[in-house]
Amino acid sequence: MKLRLRLVPLDFLLIPFRSKSDFFISTPIFYVNASPHIGHLYSAVIADAAHRFNIILGNNSVFSTGTDEHGTKIQQAAASCNTPLSEYCQSISSKFKKLFKDCDINYSNYIRTSDSKHRYAVQTFWNTLSHRGYIYQDSYSGWYCDADEAFVPDNQVTKIVADGKEVPICADSGRPVHWVEEENYKFKLSLFQNEVRYWLEKEDSVRPEKFKRQIIRWIDEGIMSSDLSVSRPSKRVHWGIPVPNNPTQTIYVWLDALINYLTAVNYPDLYIWPPSVQVLGKDILKFHGIYWPAFLMACDLEPPKMLLVHSHWTVDGEKMSKSRGNVVCPFEASKLFTSSGLRYFLLREGTPHSDSNYSETKALRILNSELADTLGNLLNRCCALTINEKQEFPKFNETSFEKYSKDAASDLISSVNMLQDEVKRHYTDFNFYRGINLIISSLHLANKFFEESKPWKLRKCDKSSQHLECVLHLTMETLRICGIALLPIIPQISSLLLDKLSIPSSSRNWNNMSPSWITNTSHSVSLNADKVILYKKIQSSK
Repeated sequence: MKLRLRLVPLDFLLIPFRSKSDFFISTPIFYVNASPHIGHLYSAVIADAAHRFNIILGNNSVFSTGTDEHGTKIQQAAASCNTPLSEYCQSISSKFKKLFKDCDINYSNYIRTSDSKHRYAVQTFWNTLSHRGYIYQDSYSGWYCDADEAFVPDNQVTKIVADGKEVPICADSGRPVHWVEEENYKFKLSLFQNEVRYWLEKEDSVRPEKFKRQIIRWIDEGIMSSDLSVSRPSKRVHWGIPVPNNPTQTIYVWLDALINYLTAVNYPDLYIWPPSVQVLGKDILKFHGIYWPAFLMACDLEPPKMLLVHSHWTVDGEKMSKSRGNVVCPFEASKLFTSSGLRYFLLREGTPHSDSNYSETKALRILNSELADTLGNLLNRCCALTINEKQEFPKFNETSFEKYSKDAASDLISSVNMLQDEVKRHYTDFNFYRGINLIISSLHLANKFFEESKPWKLRKCDKSSQHLECVLHLTMETLRICGIALLPIIPQISSLLLDKLSIPSSSRNWNNMSPSWITNTSHSVSLNADKVILYKKIQSSK
């Protein structure tokens, strides 16, 4: 078979089944050699927030996640627990499912690499690579990292002294490597150097930009100059998907794992492709930024439109690690902060371009201040019977607005006016923390306006009824708009807020965020009679 060596303009690859309104986002599938940690949840909440945001924009959105259940480390973990492999995988995968359910991760598809439909997708993909001439059998010798389940090029191996002996390690990860000589299959990675570069040149192919530059450096250093081993002897790695027609070999765990994104959309009969966004941590950038697009190109499939790479979480300024004993358990954190509080903190404090710091003290301060006081207390005050005797969300009155609010609340009005467009811009750029900051700023201004208007005094004077209704309307309209804007971030709390204001489900889309004083449309509605505490103040666990 004649091999394709020229640069292919990927814009012209035909994907006829993709419609303009489709949005497909994924997390990595998470390795089940240990229980979930906060970094796993962070990947999931980023993807979930983007998924929910696209739904309220009116897009058809698909969100896939799952667990990676093959490889040496799984064999070792199951053995150390004295548990059969299938039972071990089921147990850990169930923990991820429980965490995602607890934290409102609204995925469309949950892929387990041990499922039969995934095995079918992987073997079909392998056969396609083989039939196209991109896989061949050969002997291999080189440095191998068990922790990464990957061969390491000579130029990425260095040595350190431990216990008086020189120990070879991977320069990137710092993990030990050892020399391996074996028979396996190789993928002609070197043929796709130009095509991967071309894909990287596209705007937003990898974000933030610094991670794109990292991939380009790896290519310049020769990571794609040699072919990639894509199988392992089954006598060494027996827990995996067999190579078709050769049970002595199992398919490389990373080729196996990456195909999950295709499994999620019914490969080979794809109903949407390519992914709009693939969320991943920086530690698995090489696999997603080099191997994954090359595999896809070899099968004439378009690479993802964007890799959204996030950095790691430190704990009180220190690297999170088992040896330090500071790995944050998301189940324990959600008990203290609630699942909504934990989601909010991760998206409020997480920044893709740099490591973020997890601090219980800081989380308590932010959650108590912003969710309990700024948001929750404002709702409680304007719904209180002592102020809102009619228990209603008053309608917009243009005359009253011009008289009582236009000047007194000019900063608040200006802030709320731009939320629909500005928060959308930040969410579209996956800068959720910036969007949240704008929302909280508007809520601070609403609290200030409410306090300065003294509605408890207006309530006592019959002549001030229109003024009071104007104050209540402006405050509740701010809460309504902020509630919609926060739906991707804290869906449970936002839904409680909108329920209290009697906002119907059909009116909770992004296009419903235009303020009443701009649309000049609203009608008074009775508040939901249920008592609501949006977020209860929490005390430190220490």
